Amino acid sequence: MQKEGVKFNLEERTAKFGEDIVIFARKIEKDAVTQRLIPQLVAAGTSVGANYCEADCAESNKDFIHKMSIANKEIKETKHFLRIIGTACPQFIAEARVLWKEANELNKIFFTIIKKSKDTEKKNELSIE
Repeated sequence: MQKEGVKFNLEERTAKFGEDIVIFARKIEKDAVTQRLIPQLVAAGTSVGANYCEADCAESNKDFIHKMSIANKEIKETKHFLRIIGTACPQFIAEARVLWKEANELNKIFFTIIKKSKDTEKKNELSIE
């Protein structure tokens, strides 16, 4: 039952993160720089939850690892764009930092999940041989 709670919390947490990214992005005034950054931030930040949901419905451990790896790439990309937007729009740096910290936590969680899943995959391969 603990696993279900963790699963639900991560699904909810990644959805909330995507919502927070959308709310944040709507505050940023569009100019020559931000008009390119905003869509990239929103795309990466909202796809984290979608990719997590896909991983949750994976058909195999390898498929799960692959989809979690995509979610992890997207969260790292989100961290990058938050940093750049903080530079482009210093008035939003405090809010960008809060979002960056949550992204960093999700990155650490995803990394741990992926590592454990890869270890399980290796053990399964060794037991087959």
